[in-house]
Amino acid sequence: MVDVSGKRVTARVAVARGRVYMHRATLELLRSGAAPKGDVIATAHLAGVMAAKRTSEIIPLAHPVPLEGIELAFDLDGDSSSVGIEARVRTRGRTGVEMEALTAVTVAALTLYDMLKAVDRGMVMGEFALWEKRGGRSGVFRRR
Repeated sequence: MVDVSGKRVTARVAVARGRVYMHRATLELLRSGAAPKGDVIATAHLAGVMAAKRTSEIIPLAHPVPLEGIELAFDLDGDSSSVGIEARVRTRGRTGVEMEALTAVTVAALTLYDMLKAVDRGMVMGEFALWEKRGGRSGVFRRR
C-alpha cells in the first residue's frame, strides 16, 4: 500500500459515471415501479452507497477512506433505452476517492442488472469512467 502519511489533508471530490442499456420494455417497467423485485432505483442507490463505504475491502491496496458524502443520481433515458448512473464522493484526507466513486457506480449498475435480469438478461453495463476529480497534489481533472 502506498504511504500517504506525508501528504497534506485536503478536500477531495470524485465523480464517476456509468450506464446500463436495456430493452425499452424493461426501461418502462423500471419507470413504472412495477419490477418484480421491488424498488430497483432505491435498492441500487443503497447498494452504491454501501459499496463506496467498503471499497478498501474490495480493491486490493486501496486505503480505507473516511467518506463525508456519497451522492448517487440515476437518469432514465428513453432515447437510448438506458439508465445513466452518477456517483459523487467527498472526503477530507490524504488520498483521493476516485475508486470509491467508481465502485459506487459499478455496484449500482450490477444491482440494476440483478433486480431486472428476470425480465431482461440482455442488459449491457458499461461506460464506467472517472469524470471529475478535485483535491490533492494533482489538482483538478475533468473528462472532456
